[in-house]
Amino acid sequence: MIGEWLDIGPVDQIAPGNARTLPVVGGEEIAVFHTLDSRFYALVNKCPHKHGPLSQGIVHGSTVTCPLHSWKIQLEDGQVVPPDVGCVKKFPVKVENGEVFLGL
Repeated sequence: MIGEWLDIGPVDQIAPGNARTLPVVGGEEIAVFHTLDSRFYALVNKCPHKHGPLSQGIVHGSTVTCPLHSWKIQLEDGQVVPPDVGCVKKFPVKVENGEVFLGL
């Protein structure tokens, strides 16, 4: 599956500042985020701290705050913002002709 792109729908299907979850991909639920500056990112939908659903967190700039314990995760690389430590697996995302694609 490496190198394949999954069409997950039109860009307007995810409102800016929100996320959408996808069914399990490779054993993990994926959260696709649409930032207020019109960028798209995809992470495993699980905070590394206590596995909170990142898709339900608050998106601000290029980070998401976990709804359980307020850990901040960088959307660009999945790294936890210090002083906390950890990482979330990220997936490539591209937008073409108004459609969002997730790299598998």
